[in-house]
Amino acid sequence: MFRTMISTFKRDSKWTWGALGVCAILLSGCASSNVKNMAQYRAEPLTRPDAIYVYTFDVAPEQVKVDSGILARLGAKIAQKSTSAEQAALAVQTQEEVANEVVLRLQSMGLPAIRSNVPAPRDQNVLLVTGRFETVDSGNGTRRTVVGLGAGKSQVGATVQIWSQAAGRAPQLLETYDVSADSGHMPGMAETMGVGAATNRLAVSAATGGVLHATSETRHAKPVDDAERMADSIAKQIAQRGVAQGWLSKG
Repeated sequence: MFRTMISTFKRDSKWTWGALGVCAILLSGCASSNVKNMAQYRAEPLTRPDAIYVYTFDVAPEQVKVDSGILARLGAKIAQKSTSAEQAALAVQTQEEVANEVVLRLQSMGLPAIRSNVPAPRDQNVLLVTGRFETVDSGNGTRRTVVGLGAGKSQVGATVQIWSQAAGRAPQLLETYDVSADSGHMPGMAETMGVGAATNRLAVSAATGGVLHATSETRHAKPVDDAERMADSIAKQIAQRGVAQGWLSKG
């Protein structure tokens, strides 16, 4: 089979480059993350914090939307998983991913980040990171795989609060913002199959596009993956605050 595909590539260089272009899009994906509605509040100048406490973001399990695709629903039925059980599990997974990834990213910047669910010590200068999920949506995996281009995309969104707590003082709100991430607009199988159809090689194109898109869908199109991208945006916002106040160098 692979020899046949290689032979086909060699006979038509134009199709080969077109297919490779589609493959590159599929493998890289177009997932996105953004921050908006930033609001900053006056607070005492903040020295380098002794610690940055990252708390689990609140989420209501009933707000969580599980994958509504045909294959996902069939799989849940076979496994005898109730929707409420799936919602609760996905809520916890998303919470854990965001909190843990924010901590890891801040630590990679040399900042003393700590995962916590208890009040911070009152005798330290600390930052507190809290939040609430507004969206945890698995989208429709079947539509992402077949149609793509944003159809059935997964997405996660939250409102974040950053607090400053000086030693012996009550916490002061520094800033709030909305942050979101989604699985993006990578093309689906219908889009990639069009490359092969244009050159009468639908079978090879479908096989190539289908395998690559299914792999990309599995690895990069779930709320937990969106949460990881969202955590990166949160950590970068905290780093920007550190650079602006002089306790973190650029780079």
